[in-house]
Amino acid sequence: MTEDLLIVSSALVFKRIKRGRSTRRWFIVKQSEDGGWELPRTVARRGESSVRAVTRMMADQGGMNIAVLEEAGRSGGISRVNNKVKKQRHLFYLILFKNGREVLGFEDAVWLEYAEAARKLTNKRDQQMLRAANKLVKTVELPKAEKPEDAELEI
Repeated sequence: MTEDLLIVSSALVFKRIKRGRSTRRWFIVKQSEDGGWELPRTVARRGESSVRAVTRMMADQGGMNIAVLEEAGRSGGISRVNNKVKKQRHLFYLILFKNGREVLGFEDAVWLEYAEAARKLTNKRDQQMLRAANKLVKTVELPKAEKPEDAELEI
């Protein structure tokens, strides 16, 4: 990571509510009292990978044991930090909630079904990434033999 590059990691965390016909809930947060609903996000520390940063954040602030399944998307841009312009790379990770304890590191946090979570998110990019993650999670949850790329190989 260079001095001029800011790595931001966001968590698209879901949990399964019941087995069989699985119902999912998505985790969204408020970082501050007057802020809007958003995906949990953090900045990677110097020398820290984006995956490690999101894992650390969800453990420390979210009190969660998680599994990072895969990258769900990315975007880039610039931001201003201490009156310095920095390039920003924003990575979004699809994450499975395994277990957890009380959430302490956010002003507020909720688990919602996809449609309600998408409505509550105030940032368009967060809404787009949640939509992409909701589609992606359906392929991740399929048994291996049912994944589209595997089905083509079976002739």
